[in-house]
Amino acid sequence: MQGNLPPEAQEKLEELQDLQETAQQVATQKQQTESRLNEVEAALDALDDMDEDTTMYREVGELLVESEYDDAQEDLSDTQESLEVRVETLNKQEERVQQQFEQLQSELQGMLGGAGGGMGGGPGPGGPGGPGAGGD
Repeated sequence: MQGNLPPEAQEKLEELQDLQETAQQVATQKQQTESRLNEVEAALDALDDMDEDTTMYREVGELLVESEYDDAQEDLSDTQESLEVRVETLNKQEERVQQQFEQLQSELQGMLGGAGGGMGGGPGPGGPGGPGAGGD
């Protein structure tokens, strides 16, 4: 099918495929960041349940190093804040990629006479139930 496309349509199709790959990469980064954020939030919750004079250790490379309660709480809070910013950035990037995908898909369909050109006319880079499919 691709060999029969006009050069402009072939270029749009390649851009769509690149955007689909980008969307997958963003979704993977977002999932990893959200997972790390959940771990940090769980650690902060556990810290709230501890006495401030409890002996704690932090992992530094291959070592466990004793840590003060306040230092641990401050470090975890800072990490939580930066991860929340990262998730928000990834959400915005995901939205931009989705909009670009829909725009390119529309342009390509226009070039091919609006019939969809056998592309399946799917809902976008993530597909139904894919990355960014609500519920979060």
